[in-house]
Amino acid sequence: MKKIASVLASTAIVSMASGAAFAEKWDMPLAYPATNFHSENAAMFAQCVTDATGGELEIVTHPNGALFAGNDIKRAIQTGQAPIGERLISAHANENPLFGVDSIPFLATSFDESHKLWDAASEEMAKVLDEQNLVYLYAVAWPPQGLYAKKEINSAADLQGVKFRAYNAATARIADLAGMAPVQIEAAELSQALATGVVESFVSSGSTGVDSKVWESLTHFYDVQAWLPRNVVFANKDAFEALSDEVRTAVTTCADEAGTAGNAKAEELTAGYLKTLEENGMTVAKPSEELRAELAAFGETMTNEWVESAGEVGASIVEDYRAQ
Repeated sequence: MKKIASVLASTAIVSMASGAAFAEKWDMPLAYPATNFHSENAAMFAQCVTDATGGELEIVTHPNGALFAGNDIKRAIQTGQAPIGERLISAHANENPLFGVDSIPFLATSFDESHKLWDAASEEMAKVLDEQNLVYLYAVAWPPQGLYAKKEINSAADLQGVKFRAYNAATARIADLAGMAPVQIEAAELSQALATGVVESFVSSGSTGVDSKVWESLTHFYDVQAWLPRNVVFANKDAFEALSDEVRTAVTTCADEAGTAGNAKAEELTAGYLKTLEENGMTVAKPSEELRAELAAFGETMTNEWVESAGEVGASIVEDYRAQ
């Protein structure tokens, strides 16, 4: 018994020591390039925490999928392979419909509407993440999503058979409704997929288009303003709860500031991204009335499908959002 007690005591000491070391430096995987505004905002958040804690907790960002690929980040945080990270939350709508609330086409199509929808959903979102051993810290919207293509698109018929990048359940469903061929491609792989013809079209923000220099492969951008998906930053709950009260407060305070700053930056940059696309030879245009009506019909179908899949919680979120 004495030997067992001695072993247990030694193990506890090692665990405490490793836990303290773990809390001193947090590696933060990011899926997007260092120059992307989400990554820049995450770097400012990391510096804020490092400064606010006097170096007691240092957060180091690893952009462009360098530490974990985008689709592996959430699982890595849940399982403690990394203590904190950022992920496009709608990419996990197959786990829980709530993760796709920000990507219901044409439900919230402006920054103001997007913030209202997120306000209606964020409490439930935090609960779901908590059940998955994650602590919700902040979320930042992407600019409104537009349609990229390598030819003129005047109606849904022009999209038939087009190889379409699908990065979440919503984009895969749009591909299905429009008769396109969906291809699962992460942001870090998009440029190569476009260059090799694996992808011919996709729906994303002007930011992604500029990051990937899509004008090297595509010719048109239609400003359909389909939705404003969000990147969510969350921490491993065990790692977060192991921090002192003071450090946890610093993390949440910096997170609140990062959410506000990131969303303001997204709105500020939106017009500039479209101008950059145009300056590099792309046709930037509003969708035709026919295409707009067809996409809106897809959106209505998908809103109803989402509410059905999300049940009473989903119905309540949409109701609260529309009541604002």
